Amino acid sequence: MSDGRDDDGDDGPRIRVARDAEVDAVRRLLDAAMLTVPDGLADRVAGGDVLVAAADAGVGGTDADVVGALVLDGSHVDAVAVRKSRRAAGVGRALVAAAADRTDAPLTATFRRQVRPFYGALGFVIEDRGDGTGRFDGRLDGAPERG
Repeated sequence: MSDGRDDDGDDGPRIRVARDAEVDAVRRLLDAAMLTVPDGLADRVAGGDVLVAAADAGVGGTDADVVGALVLDGSHVDAVAVRKSRRAAGVGRALVAAAADRTDAPLTATFRRQVRPFYGALGFVIEDRGDGTGRFDGRLDGAPERG
């Protein structure tokens, strides 16, 4: 997984598997992004299917240290959210890259029109679902493109 360093060597958030004590922090991030909190979130965290971007480097982090989260269902991104103050800083890209590293299958996602530019910039091949919902399906083969 990412070592949390940008290309210029600056320390950034560490991407790691979420800890059981971080379920509420992940839930708050998803709620703040107006995303549906996946059923069984605590079980997904316990199963290692939730990644977080954490500003802390130590074991004793707090909820305030979680600045981003990504929930996986196999190779499908169920949800990805980044604290508003950290958006456009590469946190979402790092979360998606870490998720892509975890699976041999292409990473997929279903998302709203508003976040299409995010997925497009990462190199997802995007298709309109064509069902009138304004939602899109995306597929990423390999690692996200660097921005």
